[in-house]
Amino acid sequence: MTQATGYIGFGRVGHERMGEKTHAFEHASYFLMLPLRDMARRGIESLALNRFAPLSFYDEDHGDARGPGAGGALAWFDEMLTREGITGVDGEVWLHCFPRVWGYAFKPVSFWYAHDSSGELRVVLAEVNNTFGERHFYLLSNPAYGRTLKANKVFHVSPFCQVSGHYEFRFMTLPPPTAWHDLGQATSSPKPKTVARIEYHDTEGLRLKTSVSGELEPLTRRSAQRALWRYPMMTLGVMFLIHWHALRLWIKRVSFVSKPIPPSTVVTHSSPPP
Repeated sequence: MTQATGYIGFGRVGHERMGEKTHAFEHASYFLMLPLRDMARRGIESLALNRFAPLSFYDEDHGDARGPGAGGALAWFDEMLTREGITGVDGEVWLHCFPRVWGYAFKPVSFWYAHDSSGELRVVLAEVNNTFGERHFYLLSNPAYGRTLKANKVFHVSPFCQVSGHYEFRFMTLPPPTAWHDLGQATSSPKPKTVARIEYHDTEGLRLKTSVSGELEPLTRRSAQRALWRYPMMTLGVMFLIHWHALRLWIKRVSFVSKPIPPSTVVTHSSPPP
């Protein structure tokens, strides 16, 4: 039986702070795009699942941190949708995330793109982790690629931003994910491209712009090895950059915000469209 086709994306991570104390950076990175339902049926080649390897994926890094014996991250996702009253999400679920590299991962944000059986995008879940070991989920209903989706900010991430205001999310992909499986079998086809953008707005307007973008190619031993050669300590580098840029903001005397009590619920629904 052939195995599922996952993807590895090579691209850029960007961050820009607006206002009186500006700050911006952009750096090269890579990420995984994994078809979770297909993986559950057929497994996946060239990626270690729930075991140590130079490049690996662990179910417990997502959702409520359950391991494969409890059904894994996909089972949690389906159960969460049921609890939140979301039905009809019976198609592929693509998870856009960082891998574990040499057993270590810090994933500031991961995105779950969930479709129905016809391939229509039904739900996007933005899974956010902070450096205090806490996790929160923004459940974005009525999505479409290219459409702006809004959700109130309720979870503490940066000590230089208040827990107030709202996020605006926008996701773009070319071609649509329904064609990705075919692209994985045809090396002459153009590479799929994906972009995830998040803007943070407070009472004074736009404060932050962030983005993750890249070109996708089938996840193979060769593409995984290329990622490791280019960025051998990528996930440790993510944590280093978070603290490095926090230090630079502190030097710029950006106001520091004490950590508040986490929200009482772990899932926040998107705001209804106007």
